[in-house]
Amino acid sequence: MKNKDLRIVFMGTPDFAVASLKALVNGGYNVVGVITAPDKPAGRGNQLSQSAVKKYALENNLRILQPEKLKNPDFLTVLKDLNADLQIVVAFRVLPEVVWNMPPLGTFNLHGSLLPQYRGAAPLNWAVINGETKTGVTTFFLDQEIDTGKILFKRETSIGENETVGEVHGRLMGIGAQLVVETVDAIAEGNIQPIPQNELIEGTAIKHAPKIFKEDCKIDWNKDSELIRNLICGLSPYPAAWTNLVQRETGTEIQTKLFFAQKAVSEKKCTPGTIETDRKTFINVACKNGWLQIADLQIAGKKRMKTDEFLRGFQQIREYRFV
Repeated sequence: MKNKDLRIVFMGTPDFAVASLKALVNGGYNVVGVITAPDKPAGRGNQLSQSAVKKYALENNLRILQPEKLKNPDFLTVLKDLNADLQIVVAFRVLPEVVWNMPPLGTFNLHGSLLPQYRGAAPLNWAVINGETKTGVTTFFLDQEIDTGKILFKRETSIGENETVGEVHGRLMGIGAQLVVETVDAIAEGNIQPIPQNELIEGTAIKHAPKIFKEDCKIDWNKDSELIRNLICGLSPYPAAWTNLVQRETGTEIQTKLFFAQKAVSEKKCTPGTIETDRKTFINVACKNGWLQIADLQIAGKKRMKTDEFLRGFQQIREYRFV
């Protein structure tokens, strides 16, 4: 079958998925349906908000399905009637077998890691948090267990020492979109050799990427500076690492998000969480081993600011410490 003749159903929700859908549309592939999350109330007015994928699909006159439940008989009937040859999943939800097993050429997923490493909901975040120097994207056929199906293709990218997950995410959107197109072409041409993940696991310690919760984002200043920097970078810009800015005398706490930090040079030995600043250009914080310089932060009730801007409105910073 010719590449552009394949009937493709695409499933995805956020911006990360839009890049792949756009690559397919711009490449002239036959996307016969787009499945995305239902509209949800958002903002102060509780107005219905559309997913990034839905917005793109509307702009390009693509057929859209937004099932609440993927096992709904009516949805399954409509999906079957689309007569897809192939389904593609990018940043969507877990599919039941009745859905992923429907098309004759199968369903493949684009995952934001080099499988079998970092299976799970937050692979990019955990790769940066764990101090990895490389990551990537993988396409694989869906199977019974999450992120365990046979691998099709991989693409790598490096992670810079002070690079945030947001920066890695932006780069992988493009790399992933290209890989999706290449995978479709290979499947259409019969030029694939799926590799069972078990063949890549033997003798290897597998790292996982579970969903991130608020307590996972709390900074422990009693840890080494490198570990804390990795945590901050691995959660920036979302969901963001946080700590409490505590007034030394009163104990008043202000929850504070930190978006960027890098190692600072200092020979001083201070209690972890101690703040040093010139009250104009820098904020350094003591860790168990070394110091970090904070460059981007947001205290509760205020907008996100660079350190110099923050200090102009918070001159009493020396009266505080981080805990």
